[in-house]
Amino acid sequence: MTDDHPLRYALVNELHARPFPALSAPSMAAYIAIKEPIAAHSRDRAADRAHLLALLDRYGSAHPQPEATHFSGFLGRADLKWESHTEFVTYSAFTPGLSARAFDPSEMEVFADAWLADAPGKRLAAVLVRVEVMEDEAAMLAKLEDWFVPESLAVARVVDGAAVIAGDFRIDPAGNMRFAVFVQPETGARRVGRIVQRLCEIETYRAMSMLGLMRARGLTERLNALDPRLSALVSGLDGVSRPAEAALHELLAISAELESLAVQHSFRFGATGAYEAIVNQRILALREERVQGRQTFGEFMMRRYDPAMRTVKSAEARLRSMAERAQRAAELLRTRVDVERQAQNQMLLESMDRRADMALRLQHTVEGLSVVAISYYAVSLAAYIADPVIERLGVSKGVGMAALTPLVVLAVWGALRRIKARML
Repeated sequence: MTDDHPLRYALVNELHARPFPALSAPSMAAYIAIKEPIAAHSRDRAADRAHLLALLDRYGSAHPQPEATHFSGFLGRADLKWESHTEFVTYSAFTPGLSARAFDPSEMEVFADAWLADAPGKRLAAVLVRVEVMEDEAAMLAKLEDWFVPESLAVARVVDGAAVIAGDFRIDPAGNMRFAVFVQPETGARRVGRIVQRLCEIETYRAMSMLGLMRARGLTERLNALDPRLSALVSGLDGVSRPAEAALHELLAISAELESLAVQHSFRFGATGAYEAIVNQRILALREERVQGRQTFGEFMMRRYDPAMRTVKSAEARLRSMAERAQRAAELLRTRVDVERQAQNQMLLESMDRRADMALRLQHTVEGLSVVAISYYAVSLAAYIADPVIERLGVSKGVGMAALTPLVVLAVWGALRRIKARML
């Protein structure tokens, strides 16, 4: 029998991890998401676990398994669901029954303020979801008008009419975002749990994706400062405005800064795209239908959320485009610098050729003068040696030296030629 891959069971179990809660109406859900402000993807996961254990110990609840990334337990009357994600952790507390006051801030007190103050991160999302049984649609709409801001209120009938969801995506004075879910009496607990879970996920991933918008705005300001400099350099590639070497150094500085910006923002922009896809998928899974002409969650996102995501994509595309422009300009400048250097080298070689030619001519001149100088002294020596012979022949000294001079010069010239030939 073939052995199983060591990760086979772990991969299958991952499909069944993080199950949806089972909720019955009426009930309340209190939900928070906590994220480290900086480098959350490389945070200390042990601190997240210690914070979870501190909450469980407050209620005397059991602890999760070591290295667990999700956990379900009890916080007194509430059912707890904890999940650890790439950049954040979430806590969900589901309590049966409803408070007399809709969205009472005390419903979030299951997560004590002192415990929240010790969180290894900051609160990114805080959501209260009120689940009621829908008995009369007119009464339901009257409650929504009372609970939410009409201008931004989104209402939709979801999952084949099993429930109506509503929310205005505003943070109330207590710091919570509020959603209402009105379910049909026959709607199952699992389906209600899926609806509530998706509402919490929509808010969390919306907040996570819009972190990219804040980064995109800061990036746009920096690109606005770099763009004129890059455009001026590209326009000056004709070489008239400034030397190529100076332009290349400045262009390399701009390219380095663009690459640094790309490194700083690549993770956030990539995560923003992933979170945006999750938001859209969660809304699509709700299968929304309009309720008396009110805007749906999808329409609300299209008007308010989608422009923010397009801004992020625009900033990302602009950064990529400017980096590519800088790279192309740098290649052109390098080519221009290489051509100029080759021209300089050619001029230098020509100058060296001229100097070598002049040196050769000077050498020939020196050689000629050397023959004359050596011959002068050689003739004098030869005259002293040949003086007795000249006297016996009855020839005057001047005539003898005149006769010896051509012979001596010829001998000196021949000797220098032989020495030069040996040296070459």
